[in-house]
Amino acid sequence: MASQKRKKSLTRNHRVEIEFLEAVRRRCPGKLDVLHALGDLYTRVGKYQEGLRVDEQLVSRCPSDPFVWYNLACSYALVGDRERAMGALKKAVDLGYDDFEWAQEDGDLDSLRKDPEFTSLLERMKLIQAKRESGHD
Repeated sequence: MASQKRKKSLTRNHRVEIEFLEAVRRRCPGKLDVLHALGDLYTRVGKYQEGLRVDEQLVSRCPSDPFVWYNLACSYALVGDRERAMGALKKAVDLGYDDFEWAQEDGDLDSLRKDPEFTSLLERMKLIQAKRESGHD
């Protein structure tokens, strides 16, 4: 009974948090940190289509941000769009995304793991990270 109550409470808390962030977004549409928080929350609660829409907005506002492209790749992977996920991940790497360890373990990208292109992108991230850490940008 206690676990059922807790689960229901968490669901209500997420709903309240989403409603709050959506209201802030409407009042302050230029606040990118609100969009980041909203996209993350939608993904955490399993509302992948909503998270994808937010990530698409972020990419249109921050087209040179590798982290935004990485998050977009995650959203595409979560909704089952492998081709767009790989394209967004490639763009993130092209822009300098190099967190090889995170990408290798990120559950959002599980649907891409067996793809040779994904393995190739992981290797590129590893090389970029090694170059950066050695001071040879």
